[in-house]
Amino acid sequence: MSKRPITTVKTVVESIDDDGHGIKVFTLVDPDRWELPPFKPGAHVDLHLANGLVRTYSLCNDPADNTRYVVAVKREADGRGGSIALHEEVMIGDSIGVSLPRGGVVLDSPAARYILVAGGIGVTPYLSVASSLRRIGHDDFTLHVIAREKLPLKHRLAPLIAEGRVVWHDTSRHGRPEIAALLGQVCPDKRPDTVIACCGPESMISDFEQAAEGWPAHNVHVERFVPPPLAVDPDAKPYMLVLARAGTEIPVRAGQSMLSALEDVGIEVPTSCCGGICGACKVGWLEGRPLHRDRVLSPYERERFLMVCVAGSESERLVLDL
Repeated sequence: MSKRPITTVKTVVESIDDDGHGIKVFTLVDPDRWELPPFKPGAHVDLHLANGLVRTYSLCNDPADNTRYVVAVKREADGRGGSIALHEEVMIGDSIGVSLPRGGVVLDSPAARYILVAGGIGVTPYLSVASSLRRIGHDDFTLHVIAREKLPLKHRLAPLIAEGRVVWHDTSRHGRPEIAALLGQVCPDKRPDTVIACCGPESMISDFEQAAEGWPAHNVHVERFVPPPLAVDPDAKPYMLVLARAGTEIPVRAGQSMLSALEDVGIEVPTSCCGGICGACKVGWLEGRPLHRDRVLSPYERERFLMVCVAGSESERLVLDL
């Protein structure tokens, strides 16, 4: 079977702005300034860098601004190398392949209230969400930014700060606020249209998910930087992976990842996070009982798709649409 191509659109770096505090903002455009593929507010994309690295970043701009993709990247000295490459190697005019946008917050209820909770650079997707809400005249939203000493992307938050939409929680003065307290003024039973969202470090997201217990699942949105550790399954059993279109059967060892089994036989699937949070490796499944361990697919999507980086199988045979 031939390798599965990675679908990207070609972009060039139009501008690089230094936002201070170790953050650079990259504006990517089509080489001929055509419109780019559309995206939902707060969606994310994979950047395919020249050194072979693939990294996922949230889009900061309003989806109505459809000729640009804007991403803000914080330099992480102890990261996996993507932010350092962007900060130190990428220049204006360079070409970068970008995946089709995925995810985002659906702003489909004109009566909804939005409570957005961001930790540090996790504010990036909510810049896009807030811009979209302001554009459509929806003013019932609050953005809580939890950051130490410095407010990230302050000048981009300025219009929202002026309108009283941003609440900055400086952890150097008061510590991190209780996430439940930020959501506690709203009862989901009385305001079923309230949407709550969080993006930040794993400890913050964990607190957010605990506070969100009991909320309707479709009203809760989480965006992660890095995938949480995947627990070892002591009861894992081997199974057969069947590729329907290729007519190939691949044995998967107990404890082996589906992605690893595919790569062992030379089949490449687009990947980025390898932890079930970015959506890059989504593949359709046709038969069997998948074991879903991702944090990105909705219950409806899980009826048709799985993430091969973390998915397993509860049945002896699992048929993929490959």
